Amino acid sequence: MNDRRLRDADYPRPHARLHLNVFQPFGPIYDWSRTPRLRDYYEPDSYLALVQEAERGLFSAIFLGESLRLREHLGRLNDIAVTGRPDALALFAYLAANTSRIGLVATLNTTYTDPVDLARRIATVDLLSGGRAGWNVVTTDNGWTGENFRRGGFLDRDNRYLYAEEHVAAVQAIWDGFAPDATSTDTDAAAWLRPGGVTRVERSGDHLSARVVPQVPPSPQGQAVYFQAGDSDEGRDFAARRAEGIFTHHIEFDEAVAFTADIRRRARSYGRSGDDILVIPGASIVVGDTAAEADEKARHLRERFLTDRRVRQIVEEVWQEDLSDVDLDGPLPTHAPAVDRQSRTHGIVHTGHEPSAKIRQWRTISETRGYSIRQLVHHLTSARAFVGTSGDVADELAHFVRSDAFDGLNVTPDAFPDGLGDVVDRLVPELQERGIYPTEYPGKTLRENLGLPETVGHRVPERAAVHAESVAV
Repeated sequence: MNDRRLRDADYPRPHARLHLNVFQPFGPIYDWSRTPRLRDYYEPDSYLALVQEAERGLFSAIFLGESLRLREHLGRLNDIAVTGRPDALALFAYLAANTSRIGLVATLNTTYTDPVDLARRIATVDLLSGGRAGWNVVTTDNGWTGENFRRGGFLDRDNRYLYAEEHVAAVQAIWDGFAPDATSTDTDAAAWLRPGGVTRVERSGDHLSARVVPQVPPSPQGQAVYFQAGDSDEGRDFAARRAEGIFTHHIEFDEAVAFTADIRRRARSYGRSGDDILVIPGASIVVGDTAAEADEKARHLRERFLTDRRVRQIVEEVWQEDLSDVDLDGPLPTHAPAVDRQSRTHGIVHTGHEPSAKIRQWRTISETRGYSIRQLVHHLTSARAFVGTSGDVADELAHFVRSDAFDGLNVTPDAFPDGLGDVVDRLVPELQERGIYPTEYPGKTLRENLGLPETVGHRVPERAAVHAESVAV
């Protein structure tokens, strides 16, 4: 972390506010063994407990990751990485009925979904929740996931964002096709639907086509908020055109400032203001009464999920072979990986499809720092966290948000479903004292609570809009 501080007047964004989301990912990112019953990962009331705690802390949203196939390890189901959960939109319908302000952001894949069906399902949750839905737009290029949809590797990496553009454009057009004032407010009217209130959407592109009459009216926020997660050039450009929030991993100060500046620059190149896209990286937060206590707590949490089996599994994912005879307190294996190019991204370590490149990177770190395998894995898994007293962490976050390093954090709880207590009870009051966090929800919709205007396609029609042919019905 960077400990530079400025006077309030010298910050580029002295009046910026911080947004907190609760991010529930897949994999052993948190201490899953603390859960009273492992089936709780599939119980709606467990998610409700987590979300109600976040809402008590005025979190902007719950952000659910997605996994369209259970993770595997060396060809077998990975039984120490929790990678399954109920359908997010069905779950959100239940959560919406039992909460009142917190947003509900689902990670939904454009590669393996139909835009007509997805548009209706998202709009339904947005309507049920009173305008609190968000869509984290993601793509997939691996055939391993596609096998669950009998499509194999039908969509190569170069085309996935082109397809995503058409998919999102179709969804946007469908949402636009049902006007806010389409239905009559007068029961004595001759018809329940005014003429021209709903338009048929007809689209034909390189990757998909659709001819559909929208079925669901808009919610109080108009349309669901678009999020995007991706760090490649293609992903950043896609976010700059379409997204209203972007999920990243950059929390080191200089990297975060550079990333956010790049996103805002790209957004401006598409006719946007640049300030109408929120940068929200994922991170964990560990607070204690003293810095030493917080460090010890963070170390303990890492050790709870970094068991010998977990550490070995991380290394095996890259070498793609059983390494049960390797000493975890010794150096990395010296031999080459069993597979030099991975075509399946079903593991828990992202190699960029080139294990040998990942191995070279790891060896450089290990040799430079004198790390054993165990020490290396601890190093690789401990970077994305804010650790310290609640006051010190609040100061750090105030510095970041006022410096335009990011607009908020997707906070990973340290357990499920009760891993947010310290953040809500100890950190939030400190953030409020520093004037960077709300003392009440600003509005009733997700868009209001994030400080966002109408959807991006309506704000910059000349550069980033959705183009569709519409016919009155």
